[in-house]
Amino acid sequence: MGYVDRHLLPGETVTYRTLLHWKSYVVPILIALLVLLPLIVVALGSGTKLLALPPALAALVMMGIARTRRRSAEFAVTNRRVIIKVGVLSTRSIELLLPKIEAIAVSQSLAGRLFGYGDIVVTGSGGTRESFSGIQSPLDFRHAVQAAAAGEPLGAEEGAHRSGA
Repeated sequence: MGYVDRHLLPGETVTYRTLLHWKSYVVPILIALLVLLPLIVVALGSGTKLLALPPALAALVMMGIARTRRRSAEFAVTNRRVIIKVGVLSTRSIELLLPKIEAIAVSQSLAGRLFGYGDIVVTGSGGTRESFSGIQSPLDFRHAVQAAAAGEPLGAEEGAHRSGA
């Protein structure tokens, strides 16, 4: 059970959820393939095969960190509020009631448009601004917030991320 599910109020239901985009794996994979894999191959070809262990462990640790970071981030829209939580050891969370949200800005680079990720900035009443980077389907997230604020149900085309896909 995740952060969002543990902090739902009585009668509150999740209408949309998303997570960090898979791009969080790109840098660890590139480092593993371009730096650590050649070190492993050289070590395995040498007389001391144990030298392959540190770069192999480093690759596993980097991938584990990326996976944990992605799986621990939660972005949800409920029928009453927006709940966002990122981080594991040190967490950052924001919970805004729908009537208190003034704006959600979405920024996407060309790569973000092509691969479906971007940054969002949630502005609450009083001008508080919270920014989050690397969100999967940020335009759908904004649409879900707008629909929930208007009291409208999401259409079937938005259902891909509603169950925590």
